[in-house]
Amino acid sequence: MKTTIGLTQARDLLQTREELLDAGHTAREICSLVAAGRLIRVRRDRYVETAAHDDLWSEGRHLIAVMAAHLNADPPGPVFWGPSAAVLLGLPLYRLVLDAVHTVILGARHGRTRAGVALHGVGIDDADIVEVDGIRCTSLERTVLDLACTTPPGAALSAADAALRRVAVEGHRQDPERAEDWHRRMSLRAAAVRCRGVRRARWILDFADGRAQLPGESVSRLQLHRIGFTGVELQPHVIGSDGDEYWIDFGFPRNRVFGEFDGQGKYLDPELRGARTAEDAVLAEKRREDDIRGVTGWRFARWEDRHVRTADALSARLQAFGVRPPA
Repeated sequence: MKTTIGLTQARDLLQTREELLDAGHTAREICSLVAAGRLIRVRRDRYVETAAHDDLWSEGRHLIAVMAAHLNADPPGPVFWGPSAAVLLGLPLYRLVLDAVHTVILGARHGRTRAGVALHGVGIDDADIVEVDGIRCTSLERTVLDLACTTPPGAALSAADAALRRVAVEGHRQDPERAEDWHRRMSLRAAAVRCRGVRRARWILDFADGRAQLPGESVSRLQLHRIGFTGVELQPHVIGSDGDEYWIDFGFPRNRVFGEFDGQGKYLDPELRGARTAEDAVLAEKRREDDIRGVTGWRFARWEDRHVRTADALSARLQAFGVRPPA
């Protein structure tokens, strides 16, 4: 199972050439380790062990690249933009594989790429430059807007949902007033932008919902919309036979079916399953589903990441459970 890291871990995973030499490696051995694929040269004088790098989700890998670029820059360092700002702010990057770090050229009108760093000539207000552990990047709202304009819909919506969740959701409940205020602010931001992709961005920002807990749920909702589903309930609440409270990803009232995106993390990721074993997590999920079915009489339809890669794939999965959009 891939792992998630934060800024401190990203910094710790990076090793300088001097540190490798102090650890007993010779300059020739360092070159040999890179050539053999056991060590990755992230940037000049910054290395990471390949095994540790490969064990990370794409967000963690990019965070290491961002950290290396920051450490190699003269103070106060670059202002990271778009996907690179997103990893600093803890936003997901659904299925984005990045080969460059993204920064802003303050005051410039044209962008360029050099040595694995994409420099974007975009206008940034001072109020939209923030610091995360001493590293400068665009603000949360500006980053979401930039992602909505420049990344595929699944990635853009996942980031927007996560940002809205951060400001308007407690537990499983979204505060309507805070959500409405966020949508209003983002709508004003999008209305002031004149760039390629802004029309789609406005739709993404309007469609965002903070109740999505995982990128897979965000993308599921996007595909359900594309298939033609309307009136799908988000995070329906059920009281179990012994008073336990349950929240389910989706509800299809017309079909009397609950829908759940079944990410492997709930069973395999230690951070999500806590002290339970994978077997315990599976048994707990089975008991939960049995209790919900017992008190509601509704069936369950489950799907995985492979089913949300296209609208057709999710449609076929749901049809196998007898779940179809309204005619």
